[in-house]
Amino acid sequence: MNLDIEATLEQMSDALSSYCQDKKIENPVMVGIHSGGVWVAERLFKRLVTDVPLATLDITFYRDDFTRAGLHPKIKQTSLPSVEDKHIILVDDVLMSGRTIRAAMNEIFDYGRPASISLAILYDLDQGELPIKADVVGQVLNLNPDQRVKLSGPDPIKVSLIET
Repeated sequence: MNLDIEATLEQMSDALSSYCQDKKIENPVMVGIHSGGVWVAERLFKRLVTDVPLATLDITFYRDDFTRAGLHPKIKQTSLPSVEDKHIILVDDVLMSGRTIRAAMNEIFDYGRPASISLAILYDLDQGELPIKADVVGQVLNLNPDQRVKLSGPDPIKVSLIET
């Protein structure tokens, strides 16, 4: 399995530019989900043509597992401009169940009604529990049940497979 993150980010940047051109999306609001999604979004944002600053989202209080015992979140800042009638590009590092993305969309809609939300994911683990699919994917990974992807960063971003 090739986990060359630089090559994956480069390919993802190209795919995202093509996606925006094909969909005629101009000046999108790129939103990174804390923490790994922000790191990926910072890298993609450098090549995105937009006048809107990079936004960040902390979905901690929107998670469906927030009240479960043992969850001790480290709250990070949400920095989101007006989303009303804007095209949003939501960025995260790993798509597994889809629950993080659902929580992020719930929070975005609390800020207004966007024109559209597109999803860009660095690694899709193809283990969805919800009907959520990325529009731009860096790489699809087929992991063993005892493996997980771990990003560390932000500079440089490193990826590793860990055994659970």
